[in-house]
This record gives sequence, structure tokens and C-alpha cells, in this order.
Amino acid sequence: MKSYSDSYKAAGVDVTAGYRSVELMKEHIARTMIPGVVSGIGGFGGLFAPDFSGMAEPVLVSGTDGVGTKLKVAMLLDKHDTIGIDAVAMCVNDVICCGAKPLFFLDYIACGKNIPEKIAQIVAGVAEGCVQAGCALIGGETAEHPGMMAEADYDLAGFTVGIVDKPKAIDGSKLQAGDVLIGLCSSGLHSNGFSLVRRVFGLSESNIGKHFMELGGTLGETLLTPTRIYVKAVLAAMEAAEVKAISHITGGGFYENIPRMMKEGLTAKVEKSAIPTPPIFPLLQKTGNIPEHDMYNTFNMGVGMVMAVSRESAQAAANAVEAAGEKAVILGEVTEGNEGVVLC
Repeated sequence: MKSYSDSYKAAGVDVTAGYRSVELMKEHIARTMIPGVVSGIGGFGGLFAPDFSGMAEPVLVSGTDGVGTKLKVAMLLDKHDTIGIDAVAMCVNDVICCGAKPLFFLDYIACGKNIPEKIAQIVAGVAEGCVQAGCALIGGETAEHPGMMAEADYDLAGFTVGIVDKPKAIDGSKLQAGDVLIGLCSSGLHSNGFSLVRRVFGLSESNIGKHFMELGGTLGETLLTPTRIYVKAVLAAMEAAEVKAISHITGGGFYENIPRMMKEGLTAKVEKSAIPTPPIFPLLQKTGNIPEHDMYNTFNMGVGMVMAVSRESAQAAANAVEAAGEKAVILGEVTEGNEGVVLC
């Protein structure tokens, strides 16, 4: 008997829309298939068989996150095919900080009303993020929440599981004064600080399409630019050099995230003049009259990830990052002290 429920539909949940969503997203999910995937979508769990060959002590590393209020930008623009990249990026960029290669990803979408074509767009972005990270999308969940969310609203989150050989895990223990800090450039705001961004610009349908000469496009287009996924660049750097510590510059900016990769007795000294800051940041600071400290304590300011490497291998690491398609800059160095990070 075909599954449907008129009673449930009358309460606001259309189960047949869920089936239609799954059919539409299958072609996007197929793009992410990699060796190790055991099951297709539709089961109660996603199966993955990791390859432990060549590893002395394989360790699984997990990470979870959401997109946050950047979703409001996608809703205002009615453009939903890139926001999934952000969901993947926020997770895989975390686990790569310890050197873990992401294996698979699962997403969770809660929506006021399941519109299959819209859900498929969201998942298309998730799939693209997985392709960029080299991991598989092996499952997920779409939940319809009538009465809790407006029909046009949705939330998006997910998690990833990666793997690293414990002797090769990056934990900052080998850091020493004189090591070089390499920044991996961001594409803009990524997925952090959007509650402040929305307040500063008073985002609405009336101004989301406003063109700014300094941005070279509209405000909405700039804000919706997807988060960079640094997995392949970091893995390449690890092959070319001794990467000692990594920090993902997300919520909390420089002041919260960089100290997390430092060890006792050492400080990261960052030259602000070395940071290639995209125009959205000075526009945001000027429009909102935001103190410089708050900018660096909230946003990435143009650097989405920081790696600490030995001075001898710094150029090799930077070259590997560039060859992998990301832009690398020398930000400063590791010095003695207990200040975590110093911006000068």
C-alpha cells in the first residue's frame, strides 16, 4: 500500500513531499560517492567502510555545526543552492585542524513546509561541499515543522566523521618559537557574525539587492558567497611540510580561535598588514561603527584558516596550498609568551 496520510497532511506535514525531495536529491548525492560507501540513501543508517591500510593507529574525528543566521540571506534572495556548501565547510574545516581527512557527511534540514524543489537545491549545495572536501554524503534528514517555523523558513546543520593516523595527528605539541604562521585566505564573511551583519545593514528584501561599488556586486551576492573548504589544501600542505598546528577562524575571530592552537609559553604574532582583507569587512566596520577589536573578535577579516609550520618548510607549505587552489599568505610567526595571539 502506498504511503500517504490525508490526516497528517491536514496537520501541515506532507509525507509525499518528503519522498519527492529524496528523488530529486539523488542525482546530487551520487556526485559524492567515494570508495568506502556501503549503503545508498533511504535506510535507517548510513554505512561506510573506512580504509585503515597504512595506518598505525587510526582515530575517528567528528565535527558538527550549522550555518546560523546566514540562512536569512539565502531566504531573502530565494537562492538556496550554495548554503549547503557552508554547512559542510563549517564541519570539515574543523576536523582538518587535527589533520583528519573527512570520510562522510550527514545533513539535517528542518523546514516550515517541505517544498521538494527547494530541499533539492539545499542538498545540491551540500553535495557540492562534499565534493570539494572529498567526502561522501551518505544520509540525512528532512523534518517538516508546521506551527514551529514559518512555511518559507528552514534550518540547516550537519556533521562529518574523518580519520587520522594518531602518530600524524596535528595537536600543536611540536610548536616552537620561530615557526611561521601561514594564512589561508577566506572568500569573505564565511558563516560567522551574521546576526551582527544583519543588524548593521538592516537586511530586508528592499536592500538585499543594493549594489555597492566597493563590493563589485550586490550586498546579497557578497554576503551569500560560500565558505571556502580547506581540506584539500591542508592535506597537500601536510604532504609537503611539517604542519604543527592549525586554527579554523570561525566565530570568535582571531582572538578566540588562534589561541586554541597554541601551547603554553608561546604566542602567535600576527601582522595585520599582511591580511588581505576583502572589501566587505571595512564596509561593515564603517557602516556599523564597529571597533577594530570587535571586528577581529567576530570575523575572519580575510583569513579562514591559520597554519603554523617550521620556518624551513614554510615556502613548501605555501606552495602546496596555492597548488591546491587556495591563496596563502605569511601572517607572522610564533614567539615566546603566554598571550595566545597578538595582532600588531
